[in-house]
Amino acid sequence: MRPMLVLTALLTACGAPSPSEGAGKPAGAGADIPAPPAVTQPEVAMAPLSLTSPAFAPGAEIPREYTCQGGDTSPELAWSGAPAGTRSFVLIEHDPDVPDPAAPQRQWVHWVLYDLPSDLTGLPKGAQVAPPGGRDGNSDWGKTGYGGPCPPIGRHRYFHTLYALDTVLGDRGPLTRDALEAGIAGHVLAKAELIGTYQKSP
Repeated sequence: MRPMLVLTALLTACGAPSPSEGAGKPAGAGADIPAPPAVTQPEVAMAPLSLTSPAFAPGAEIPREYTCQGGDTSPELAWSGAPAGTRSFVLIEHDPDVPDPAAPQRQWVHWVLYDLPSDLTGLPKGAQVAPPGGRDGNSDWGKTGYGGPCPPIGRHRYFHTLYALDTVLGDRGPLTRDALEAGIAGHVLAKAELIGTYQKSP
């Protein structure tokens, strides 16, 4: 038997790898090393659109000065969290409890504003009408501008609803709430509500 064949047989019997085994692996290489897990970036939480007033807390009573029994002054409002792409805001105030919250028959619109500038973050106390760049709509008082709570019976709720839009409507005159809501359909990026209540006092 040739010497090389004897050496190969001895190595195989002792469990040593043949010259062909492990070919292509660097010295000291063992089992395949798994790839490190992919690094994922945490999602950034976006604050939702919010609407508040220093005049009253959500669900609380609206002070008399902002009603027909007081000065009928519009309350201060503030908002934050407008989504990216906001080009304008719409603000509507309405009462869904007319005439009696125990047996409501219709809604009453108190205030309509549209095309409020996208960089606006609120309205001051006594604003009454749209600020520069904004536009006034018609309320159910038959006029533009703010008309405060004036419930005929019981305690009513007053919804202040803010819409962030991806468009500017342009001058469409003193729109009613229904016409305005039809016009913004498909353009609402976010919505926020602030509800206050009021009952007439003697």
